[in-house]
Amino acid sequence: MSDYDVIVIGCGGVGSAALYHLASRGHRALAIDRFPPGHDRGSSHGETRVIRQAYFEHPDYVPMLQRAYQLWEELGSEVGSPLFHKTGVLQLGPERGEVISGVLESARLHGLDVSRIDRQELSSSYPGFHAPDSLSAVFEANAGYLEVEACIHAHVDLAEKHGARLQIGEAVVEWSSNASGVTVSTDTSTYHAQSLIVTAGSWASDLLPDLDLVVRRKHLHWYGNDDPVYREDAGCPVFFFELDYGLFYGFPQRNTLGVKVSEHSGGETVTDPLTVDRSIDTADQATIEAFLKQHLPGVGRTATRHEVCMYTMSPDSHFIVDRVPDQSNVVFAAGLSGHGFKFASVLGELMARLATSETASGPEFLSLQRFS
Repeated sequence: MSDYDVIVIGCGGVGSAALYHLASRGHRALAIDRFPPGHDRGSSHGETRVIRQAYFEHPDYVPMLQRAYQLWEELGSEVGSPLFHKTGVLQLGPERGEVISGVLESARLHGLDVSRIDRQELSSSYPGFHAPDSLSAVFEANAGYLEVEACIHAHVDLAEKHGARLQIGEAVVEWSSNASGVTVSTDTSTYHAQSLIVTAGSWASDLLPDLDLVVRRKHLHWYGNDDPVYREDAGCPVFFFELDYGLFYGFPQRNTLGVKVSEHSGGETVTDPLTVDRSIDTADQATIEAFLKQHLPGVGRTATRHEVCMYTMSPDSHFIVDRVPDQSNVVFAAGLSGHGFKFASVLGELMARLATSETASGPEFLSLQRFS
């Protein structure tokens, strides 16, 4: 007899959600991770992550986001603390660029509330943001940010209350599967289950070597701020800029650390996630400060915090969500490509349903079939 119904490898954003959905449905579930929940060694840390529905990346993500919004609200209610903060998201870019055209197309197809912001409204309602006339602006009110570590802890804590087990401090060495179940071997133990979920983030290639994934190092920066126009409690939104030299995003000041800002584009290739260089990259910092000077000139230049996270990129920058070919009891979510955390709640639910045969398959546009 198997030790568990389902084993989850990796307990970050999606893995913790999968563990919760398994346990809350009464399944015997185990999650294995070499690091504790909410750690800063992967891709799910750094206080905040953007959440938005009018998805410029692809309109087919929108139904998943609508379900994700429901699940984040339910999770916050269950733990008694909101996890989604609705600040709105201000997005700027060329009229025919990727961001503005994509946002408007998703809004049109799915009937989402997105408003255009003209030059006069931009200067009067958002005086902290400067943009040349060549950039258009849109505002999505039903958007904002998630408290990333709090989301993971909420999923894990509730999963454990429902009887799930979390095994920390073990590295998975290998796994195997056959018609009767799966076996997962770590550097200290061996576990058995009926099904396996792989949500290993930047370590996915080690466990799913047939996937074509590239890991990139990304920098998160915080700068001290004394200007109230950049404060969340003064109405400053999350922001996203598409510029000719990169994509940049950031968050209003919500605590003493100030404004958080990062470049979404670019990034250096990482060969080993365990040994990634976590020091400040002076070229990256200079680019960020040039962006601030041009577009958020009131933000100070005193660096208050810096962190490194990793993007695990698929070949087309869209998620890969599927079963392992010829191994129907092994499912995975990988290659979230730097825009996956907002989906963690719904991807976790989907992983749990796939692993327990409640659902036959995930969204077709995210399957492995598209690479065939």
